[in-house]
Amino acid sequence: MNGASRERLIDAFLARCGWDGADRREIPGDASARRYVRLAGGRGRAVLMDAPPPEDVGPFVRVARHIAAAGLAPPRILGADEARGFLLLEDLGDGLFSRVLRRGGDEMVLYRAAVEALAVLHRHPVPGDLPAYDDELLLFEVSLLTDWFMPLAGLRLSAEGRGAFLALWRDLLPLARAVPDGIVLRDYHADNLVWLPEREGVLKVGQLDFQDAVVGPVTYDIVSLLEDVRRDVAPAVAAAAREHYLGAMPHLDRRAFAVSAAVLGVHRNLKIAGIFCRLLSRDGKADYQRYLPRTWRMVAAGLRHPALAPLAGWLDRWIPPAARTRAA
Repeated sequence: MNGASRERLIDAFLARCGWDGADRREIPGDASARRYVRLAGGRGRAVLMDAPPPEDVGPFVRVARHIAAAGLAPPRILGADEARGFLLLEDLGDGLFSRVLRRGGDEMVLYRAAVEALAVLHRHPVPGDLPAYDDELLLFEVSLLTDWFMPLAGLRLSAEGRGAFLALWRDLLPLARAVPDGIVLRDYHADNLVWLPEREGVLKVGQLDFQDAVVGPVTYDIVSLLEDVRRDVAPAVAAAAREHYLGAMPHLDRRAFAVSAAVLGVHRNLKIAGIFCRLLSRDGKADYQRYLPRTWRMVAAGLRHPALAPLAGWLDRWIPPAARTRAA
């Protein structure tokens, strides 16, 4: 479908929702194929999500219902045409955590609120209609490092070396699973959370970008939040946030939590290194390369956990430290 035809469908959808004639301003995009347009008119403000097929807005709708039922604050869905890939959403505003923090917001307050929201979500029953974060998916994700980062960095990997890498991860994933399962939003970080100080409790933390949610270890989103490749979180803030989460989840085994977080932290950051290189090689998006040095610093920190020593040895063999920012 050409752009003009898509715009006519948007016009018709907005008219059906009562938002025809609204001023439109495109919101700068991210790494996905979705497009967001801010609307302003006589009915106030809203956001159009435009996700042309084969993108599917159905998961966003289902996860929004789950997390709203848990007591969190996703944008309300004001209108939907799932077949054509349109959603009309409540506009949660411009107060992304990352922007609030750049303007001098209190990092401790924001991160404490974010982990409190996660604890509330993780105490809520796990939905039965979300896919599992199974080993097959986790292995595929971490293989993005070998399949996209290494070629861009000019590194060659034998079939035996790749097999050894995946075997190491098959040994590590049971450690990641030594904590209970919960909803994993997968991109829970400062660029996807909106500070809503006029609200109460965990409703102060607006939720964005959760359509890829799965069911898996509750440690994953803590790692996503506190080991953010886009910004450094003060060590004291990260430590206090982890402690606050654990205090709200007293049934968790702290030792199991620590090893699970270490394994998933390294997993996530190796995956991200691969994703950033795929965005450059496949999609021509170079902006994310600037985050690679921080990504590898977080990998190095995570590798200090004794359980990850064999993986550290593999990385030293196949991706030595001098090569880890070569693709940046």
